[in-house]
Amino acid sequence: MMTVSATFTASPTPAGQAQRPLEQLINAFARLPGVGPKTAQRYAFFVLKQPPEVAQLIASAITAAKAEVKSCQVCHHWSHQDPCEICENPKRNALQLCVVESQQDVFALERTQTFTGKYHVLGGLIAPLDGVGPDQLTIRTLLERLPIAAAEPTMEVMEVILALPPSTEGDTTSLYLSRILKPLGVKVSRIAYGLPVGGDLDYADQLTLTRALDGRTSF
Repeated sequence: MMTVSATFTASPTPAGQAQRPLEQLINAFARLPGVGPKTAQRYAFFVLKQPPEVAQLIASAITAAKAEVKSCQVCHHWSHQDPCEICENPKRNALQLCVVESQQDVFALERTQTFTGKYHVLGGLIAPLDGVGPDQLTIRTLLERLPIAAAEPTMEVMEVILALPPSTEGDTTSLYLSRILKPLGVKVSRIAYGLPVGGDLDYADQLTLTRALDGRTSF
């Protein structure tokens, strides 16, 4: 007896011909970062198996987020309000300002529930080879938040914490920021990089071990 494969692969639609709904759904999911054809197919089949109200809930959530979530004009984090909830929270420590590359980094740090200060999202890293310089980042608005650089600062920042990735671009950006921030009289620090909890020394690369040693603390 002939068996039919359960695998469906969306094929390119000929020019001038409308995509079939299932192909369109799979190709839409395939646009997501890190989602390959098989994962996109799995997502599409999952949605089709759900009750109509579940599909409508997902579609409505995407539409509402796209329409209502904006960039905070103070810190550039995503929020449905401006200024965002973190910037307006009086319980946050206004003396500490953590500088990150992207909005995803804010979510990552917030999950730790250990940092109580405020944030500033650069929107990228300095990468000359990719044509990204300081002017393409939110460095100007960062300086406007400091008490010495601005005539009317939004907060009395005492420490700027650089929480940028340990990469060539991250190191370049951190070095650039430290050079322009230190003369302004604020403390500039950088988060430590090293071994993850539960990590094995044998599997750590040389740079990770070096940073772990450099960032050691007293016991």
